[in-house]
Amino acid sequence: MSSRCGSARGSVLLAAAVLLAGCDREQRRFSEAPPSASPSEIVRVSALQPGPAIIASSSSNRYDGNAYAISQGQRLYTWFNCAGCHANGGGGMGPPLMDTTWIYGSAPAQIYRSIVEGRPNGMPSWGGRIPNEQVWMLVAYVRSMAGLTPADARSSRPDHMMALPGSQILVEPQR
Repeated sequence: MSSRCGSARGSVLLAAAVLLAGCDREQRRFSEAPPSASPSEIVRVSALQPGPAIIASSSSNRYDGNAYAISQGQRLYTWFNCAGCHANGGGGMGPPLMDTTWIYGSAPAQIYRSIVEGRPNGMPSWGGRIPNEQVWMLVAYVRSMAGLTPADARSSRPDHMMALPGSQILVEPQR
């Protein structure tokens, strides 16, 4: 009788040990960094910024030749109402994005800084509000509007609608 009771007690202890070993407590992180603070994607303006010294690994955009990322950038351009100031790239209250001469430069890192940090007299800072991946997609789309990305990655509008074949500049409608 005691051997039966001992084996039952042993099997109960074994079952309890298996159940307790299978329980993992979820990890909760109470201090998350904002999405735009990942050190691998930060473009430093100068050494006079707070925090640890972070050296940008690259100032090029890995999305420049990626058609999917450019189309996502176009979607984000609409979602974040960039067209409210820049129209559909032709300029409005904000400067046009379809030409190739820009005040703050057309390099990916310069466009990134314009979006994240803002610019005087109108361009708001979007840093901390838009995740870095999405900022780089916006950079790729903005560069595609000026024809600064590979032609095979840009929008598939018919060339007869473009002022220059392969560009994103639309022909003025004839009246």
